[in-house]
Amino acid sequence: MTPAAWLTEHAHLLPPRGTALDVACGRGRHALWLAERGLSVVALDRDADAIRDLQAQATARGLPIAAAVRDLESGSPSLGTEAFDTIVVVHYLHRRLFASLLDALLPGGLLIYETFTRAQARRGKPTNPDFLLEEGELRRLVQPLEVIDWREGAFEERDVASIVARRR
Repeated sequence: MTPAAWLTEHAHLLPPRGTALDVACGRGRHALWLAERGLSVVALDRDADAIRDLQAQATARGLPIAAAVRDLESGSPSLGTEAFDTIVVVHYLHRRLFASLLDALLPGGLLIYETFTRAQARRGKPTNPDFLLEEGELRRLVQPLEVIDWREGAFEERDVASIVARRR
């Protein structure tokens, strides 16, 4: 499975080496892509089977990925402090996690985030408003990061909000 276009279109902003975090990584398409580009990746998801598959792929390919089962919606959502050069989140929304995402970025670090907006419910899943951004919400959630690129609307037959932001 190919990585999200929003991520690949901003590859030129990624550091040539460093640490990355793939949040709600699923089967790891973004973690694998990041590791292939020289980053050491931590990949988190609550699906134990997906994490097992990802770790097996990473090991077989000799990629620096530490995949771990973690339910980010229960307990303390801490992701560390100033731990990652890059954090990627695609198609996942848990609003309480944003403070932890911002804290986990190193100074100069990038947050690359894309998920569905409320308009997506008209197209089909997801429909639960807990998992859909309101208009302009993503920009507010990443404050005080410096927004490098941003979009909101219909792209690739999905209604999404996408952002690339840097910690100053």
